[in-house]
Amino acid sequence: MDICKHLPNLQWLLLSLNQLSGQLPTTLSLCGELLTLTLAYNNFTGSIPREIGNLSKLEQIYFRRSSFTGTIPPSFGNLTALQHLDLGENNIQGNIPKELGNLVNLQFLSLNVNNLTGIVPEAIFNISKLQVLSLAGNHLSGSLPSSIGSWLPNLEQLLIGGNEFSGIIPMSISNMSNLISLDISDNFFIGNVPKDLGNLRQLQLLGLSHNQLTNEHSASELAFLTSLTNCIFLRTLSISDNPLKGMIPNSLGNLSISLEIIYASDCQLRGTIPTGISNLTNLIGLRLDDNDLTGLIPTPFGRLQKLQMLSISQNRIHGSIPSGLCHLTNLAFLDLSSNKLSGTIPSCSGNLTGLRNVYLHSNGLASEIPSSLCNLRGLLVLNLSSNFLNSQLPLQVGNMKSLVALDLSKNQFSGNIPSTISLLQNLLQLYLSHNKLQGHIPPNFGDLVSLESLDLSGNNLSGTIPKSLEHLKYLEYLNVSFNKLQGEIPNGGPFANFTAESFISNLALCGAPRFQVMACEKDSRKNTKSLLLKCIVPLSVSLSTIILVVLFVQWKRRQTKSETPIQVDLSLPRMHRMIPHQELLYATNYFGEDNLIGKGSLGMVYKGVLSDGLIVAVKVFNLELQGAFKSFEVECEVMRNIRHRNLAKIISSCSNLDFKALVLEYMPNGSLEKWLYSHNYYLDFVQRLKIMIDVASGLEYLHHYYSNPVVHCDLKPSNVLLDDDMVAHISDFGIAKLLMGSEFMKRTKTLGTVGYMAPEYGSEGIVSTKGDIYSYGILLMETFVRKKPTDEMFVEELTLKSWVESSTNNIMEVIDANLLTEEDESFALKRACFSSIMTLALDCTVEPPEKRINTKDVVVRLKKLLNQIDVLRTP
Repeated sequence: MDICKHLPNLQWLLLSLNQLSGQLPTTLSLCGELLTLTLAYNNFTGSIPREIGNLSKLEQIYFRRSSFTGTIPPSFGNLTALQHLDLGENNIQGNIPKELGNLVNLQFLSLNVNNLTGIVPEAIFNISKLQVLSLAGNHLSGSLPSSIGSWLPNLEQLLIGGNEFSGIIPMSISNMSNLISLDISDNFFIGNVPKDLGNLRQLQLLGLSHNQLTNEHSASELAFLTSLTNCIFLRTLSISDNPLKGMIPNSLGNLSISLEIIYASDCQLRGTIPTGISNLTNLIGLRLDDNDLTGLIPTPFGRLQKLQMLSISQNRIHGSIPSGLCHLTNLAFLDLSSNKLSGTIPSCSGNLTGLRNVYLHSNGLASEIPSSLCNLRGLLVLNLSSNFLNSQLPLQVGNMKSLVALDLSKNQFSGNIPSTISLLQNLLQLYLSHNKLQGHIPPNFGDLVSLESLDLSGNNLSGTIPKSLEHLKYLEYLNVSFNKLQGEIPNGGPFANFTAESFISNLALCGAPRFQVMACEKDSRKNTKSLLLKCIVPLSVSLSTIILVVLFVQWKRRQTKSETPIQVDLSLPRMHRMIPHQELLYATNYFGEDNLIGKGSLGMVYKGVLSDGLIVAVKVFNLELQGAFKSFEVECEVMRNIRHRNLAKIISSCSNLDFKALVLEYMPNGSLEKWLYSHNYYLDFVQRLKIMIDVASGLEYLHHYYSNPVVHCDLKPSNVLLDDDMVAHISDFGIAKLLMGSEFMKRTKTLGTVGYMAPEYGSEGIVSTKGDIYSYGILLMETFVRKKPTDEMFVEELTLKSWVESSTNNIMEVIDANLLTEEDESFALKRACFSSIMTLALDCTVEPPEKRINTKDVVVRLKKLLNQIDVLRTP
């Protein structure tokens, strides 16, 4: 690379795509006549030499994807002849030097996908000849100048997505008449989307996704979409993940015929899907998922012949799946899940041979799976779970040779499991749980060589667990619980890693002690001998035994009746270990004060150490209090079968006439209440977010994935417990309600805790999952503002909810002062995240209850937010 020593008059140095390595020599500055310097796509180490700033005639620099580190040399500001500067996709860090504003002839500036930080110097926006400004994928912050539209009249591409910009979108952007691409997605912009974006007549790409942008009148149509009808070259429109809260205008169908992409997910959109969209015949991708859309799927959608992706999941769309969708022969991705669709799956769906992913789960679809669907040999994912599909599984399911995931759980399928499923050699995930399947598990399931997850739980399967499953070396998850299986549990291969939870509640399984089932009898001769001993020995001592028993009974009757035998509550699963009363006394030092870790309305909770060294929490009910007996029974009924990482785990129960206790998994970090309000404890922003994701995940399981929905009825910080890893577990199911069969609500006289109860719960005694959602919303607010709903500041009309709602424009008034100050390095990031969290909390507490979102949506939105935080926090 000492070329310039020998060729000082060199004008073009083009060394791209050569896998050059090492540091760039400073001798490049000897090429004083150099006009173009191209070193893109190499493997250099170290920083860019500042001596390059001495090449005063340089017009073009191409250093894209060359592994440079360090900072941008301020000396680059001396290259006043420079027209093209491309430093994209390196590992450059630090601020953008203000000296770059001296490059008055610059037309192309690309610094995208680096690790740049700080505010963009205003002088950059004053380079009037700029045609392309690409700063995407950095950690840049600040706001856009209000006069940007006047300062950059020749700009054709403004690409600043994936940063930490904030503030509003300047109205002057509408003056950039030459703009072709505008991408400000994945930032923290707020305020209304300018209505005059339609002035950008040359616009081909508009990316506004993942911000906090709003609609000027939240109850009205999105005016800016109407204005875009003037953009006759528009090809990509992306506005997802913004709280727009408006309706899609019918004029959307009048957008450019060249439009190929519309992404409008998670925008809180209302109303119906305009049929006019079917006029956009060049559309390739349409995403309207995670909104509040109602009505039907427009029948004319069948005209979108080029459509490859259609996603309208997580809305309130009803009616049937129109057969017109079968005309979309290029469709590869179809997601209609989590709506209110009914009817059947169109039999013509087998004509969509290009389909790769189909998601129709969580609807009200009935009848059987059309056999034609099984002819889609290129299908990769098929999810039909949580519907009312019935009949038998088609034998033709084995035709879908490319499948990697098949989920048919939570339906009403009956009959045997087709052995043809074993032909799906690429299958990674197979879920058939919670149906009415019977017969044996096909022995040839051992041929599913790629399988990682298998769930057959909640059926009527009988026979043994095939030993062939030991050959599935990639199997990580197995669940065959709640069936009628018997015989020995295999012990080889992946079974070495499974626990008792995979096999609970079956007819007569036996196996290794870790599975918590009975031991298998291995030797038939020993069994015979044992049987003879059991018969002969008792006969030889029967007379003496009878005499002893009679004497013992007479003596026992003279004793006080307070010594009632203790027994383990049989309503709990058989796998729970039996713990006598005496062991609980020893474990807790006779329920001593030093072991007391909590007090509830119906009893005490003690820390204990069992004889095997296991540390537990013992919840002792005060039977003198009204409702204690009922509370104990409810907790046993609700908790005996639930299994989820975010729900408190029950180990055993102990019950007699005058003593009732639950033995629970011990949570060493105590309750969320302790961490919020004790002065010597602290939770940071991300910890609080993760805890609330855990709580929402636990509720999601109770509401949607347990055999019958469970309403907790008393969600509050003291009932959220934290384990060693600060993972949250919902506890105290003493007033929980099981919704049986077709029930979606109940009436009750048992009240939860004031401040957390939903209005319909306190006033009318109505219990439903929507009540838990309300309590969760209050808990979400409390966790981040660190104010109890019963705080003394909330009097008369002022409540925690109304206080948060009235402070949406000034969140610094409500956020916990320990979480956010204006001096914080991540101030803009945290502020935007907090705003999103409070918006979600208000969505949980909206009236009437029918308008509240469900726990599935809560989990999705919080996880998206956490992912966004993690991406932006990763250096």
